[in-house]
Amino acid sequence: MTDMPSFVYTAHAARVIFGAGTLQRLPEEVARLDLERVLVLATPQQQASAHDLALRLGARAVGVYAGAMMHTPVAVTEDAMRTVSERRVDGLIAVGGGSTTGLAKAIALRTDLPQIVAPTTYAGSEMTPILGETKDGAKVTQSSPKILPEVVIYDVDLTLSLPPALSGTSGINAIAHAVEALYAKERNPVISLMALEAIGTLFRSLPRVVADPAGREARAEALYGAWLCGTCLGAVGMALHHKLCHTLGGSFDLPHAETHTVVLPHALAYIAPAIPEVMQRLARVLGAADAPGALYDLAGRVGAKRALRDLGMPESGIDMATDRALANPYWNPRPLEREAIRALIARAWRGDPPQPDGGYAI
Repeated sequence: MTDMPSFVYTAHAARVIFGAGTLQRLPEEVARLDLERVLVLATPQQQASAHDLALRLGARAVGVYAGAMMHTPVAVTEDAMRTVSERRVDGLIAVGGGSTTGLAKAIALRTDLPQIVAPTTYAGSEMTPILGETKDGAKVTQSSPKILPEVVIYDVDLTLSLPPALSGTSGINAIAHAVEALYAKERNPVISLMALEAIGTLFRSLPRVVADPAGREARAEALYGAWLCGTCLGAVGMALHHKLCHTLGGSFDLPHAETHTVVLPHALAYIAPAIPEVMQRLARVLGAADAPGALYDLAGRVGAKRALRDLGMPESGIDMATDRALANPYWNPRPLEREAIRALIARAWRGDPPQPDGGYAI
């Protein structure tokens, strides 16, 4: 045991309910938390289903706020806070993707109101005490115990209507959390076990989900993997990949999961020379000697876009993204070198395959 590295493992207290049809337990969970004036949150597109959910909660629901938006703009949160105050809300219900979960977490940070979250995608943010908020084109990330939802209800049925294309990118976004957990500064044996299990599960299940969106077995496996990925994201810090995605998303208003899908193979290729043992473990779980290439190929197999330009980023933004990525950088296993980072972003912009021995070489 002399070679065992020292580590710190912090377990977060969140109640997780996993299965099919588990959303039916929502009224029970609201009552268990002794909540009497809950607000149901949603995006504008999910407003109708949010109202149906509020009706199911009866007198314990005081209404719906359906203004959640991607990247959690501070202006939206401030608007929602007025509803929270006016209706004397004592709890939050978020059923949806990362945008809805993000709004619940932003409100909770300001109020410490309890949250019950039922994710409909594989985003994973529901398992984290982390919030990313956007203001004036910049995304700022912070962490607090107030941000972590009290209850997470995973219902496989809620994911059956997730479109195949979004299923693929949402799942690869989840994989990114687990990949970075393997080489995070705070990595530890428990999280590494979860991360490898999650990566392998999603890598195998996502193509099946896209091929047969109604297949419950593959959907359940993908949701299980997403839960593990979210747990990884909530337990350790992240590195270059997440810094790049927050920079790109906040600067150019790019779609969250799609941006993670494009960037992940390139960020991993950049870091690879500094983490040989991690790369060996990834190669085993992916069944491929070239882990960055396997993740790039996975994006193609699920029909995802693999170029930032196809997501709406202008070529003129490459230099700005490089500068912002290097400002207040996250911890990273490999030092950040401007020209190599610029080459990484440029390749991701074009949609080229990752090349560890190309523009990223040490």
